[in-house]
Amino acid sequence: MERTTIAVDLAKTVFEVAVANERGQVTERRRLTRPQFTRLLRMQAPSRVVMEACGMAHHWGRFHPGAQT
Repeated sequence: MERTTIAVDLAKTVFEVAVANERGQVTERRRLTRPQFTRLLRMQAPSRVVMEACGMAHHWGRFHPGAQT
């Protein structure tokens, strides 16, 4: 199974997301709203998620895709 890395630039309303394969090649770039980002995390296979260090990162760091929000 190929490991995926999701890099996200957190913002108040729209997040910039880049998805890369295990070789580090970006395969997808998207601008997502908060609900769309939540949906992406729920539908994505287990992946490494990297984000900037900020208060919002703590929220997303505790996010569990299987849990109800």
